Amino acid sequence: MAFEDDYHFQNITTDARVAEYEASHDVFASLLDEVKELSKKKPDASMSAGKVKIVNRVLENLLTVLEGQPDAKYLEALDDDDLPQVSDAVLVMVQFKSALASYRERHYQHLSGYGHHWVTAELIEQLKADYDEDLEGDEDEAL
Repeated sequence: MAFEDDYHFQNITTDARVAEYEASHDVFASLLDEVKELSKKKPDASMSAGKVKIVNRVLENLLTVLEGQPDAKYLEALDDDDLPQVSDAVLVMVQFKSALASYRERHYQHLSGYGHHWVTAELIEQLKADYDEDLEGDEDEAL
């Protein structure tokens, strides 16, 4: 019996991407809430260059996290040369919100005996080491 026979992971990320996701997610959610509030008041108003810069810093981090994901091809930071209307910024940010939810759904899984974890290359290495150690212990007991 081999580790690969017992475990099959379709979507694998890295600890670095998870750390970036966790560092950026709450900040992004707060920014989205603020931009939505602005949109309710003045949807056709242009965003200030300062606001675009703040939002883009977070979006750039999220683009790194979401690189290579199926929905990443639809994502881009706000245009800081031609300042977007607030309603356009909301549209872009909602696309990011959806992509982040998909990322979490793909990579945050329940692992039998371990609970919920991000499925990362580093976690798989640890699971494989634990599996091999348990297998060796079972073989020693059989002798």
